[in-house]
Amino acid sequence: MQNFKDKVAVITGGASGFGREFANIGKDLGMKLVLADVQQDALDKTRAELEAQGAEVLAMRCDVRKAEEVQALADATMQRFGAVHLVFNNAGVGSGGLVWENSIADWEWVLGVNLWGVIHGVRTFTPLMLECAKKEAGYQGHIVNTASMAGMLNAPNMGIYNVSKHAVVSLTETLYQDLDLIGAPIGASVLCPYFVPTGISQSHRNRPEDLKDETGPTTSQLVAQAVSDKAVSSGKVTAADVAKRTFDAIRDNQFYVFSHPHALGNVQTRMEDIMTLRNPSDPFVAAPQIREMLQSKLRGQ
Repeated sequence: MQNFKDKVAVITGGASGFGREFANIGKDLGMKLVLADVQQDALDKTRAELEAQGAEVLAMRCDVRKAEEVQALADATMQRFGAVHLVFNNAGVGSGGLVWENSIADWEWVLGVNLWGVIHGVRTFTPLMLECAKKEAGYQGHIVNTASMAGMLNAPNMGIYNVSKHAVVSLTETLYQDLDLIGAPIGASVLCPYFVPTGISQSHRNRPEDLKDETGPTTSQLVAQAVSDKAVSSGKVTAADVAKRTFDAIRDNQFYVFSHPHALGNVQTRMEDIMTLRNPSDPFVAAPQIREMLQSKLRGQ
């Protein structure tokens, strides 16, 4: 996708973090913006700021866990702008803990947003984009699904998040192959950020009441939250940096987008584990103090 001016971009999780930065770049490129988020106050603020800078914006509260709300987002987009060219299935939440300690509510919330949100986005917007391509000469489109480095690796004490993001990587790789199979004028990319200062470590602020865990967090979940807060807040690569890399990837039709390419050595080690039938390597071999810290906290020291 080369031409962005006057094209329509749909961004879930558009009120903060990566979504907000995608919108800022889209605004600078002259795109028409559709922002979806569950946090109404942040959504209203982002919409107002973008409109004050001259952007055309449609902002809708949307819970991506729900297929009917994603469909309503698509319907509103077509009614307002008449087309869709760029889709960021970006909404995401974070959660951790020992994998056997996650409740059913934990799984339903994390998979509902991180995986089902992407599934609903792909199922709803891809056919719509294919229809737009039939009506618009020279149509170019692109779909970006936000996964994580957790979709490439499997660090301990964050299994529920790992599962959701591995599924997004697989879904997006398959989407890429399916679009290529039919010769569609639509590209696909998977974004795999590492630790970047966004609001994801505090995503429990938007956890719906019907999926609250009445028993309270376990020790392992409290540890995971503390580690996530520290790692995310100390990240040196910004959400704006990642958004720029993502738009560069869209222009170049690049599939894999990484915020921290130096971390790919860990991915290579995992692939070598698989290829050589070696048991999974210690993800903290280069930073044993992290493992020691996790173990001491989990043992209550």
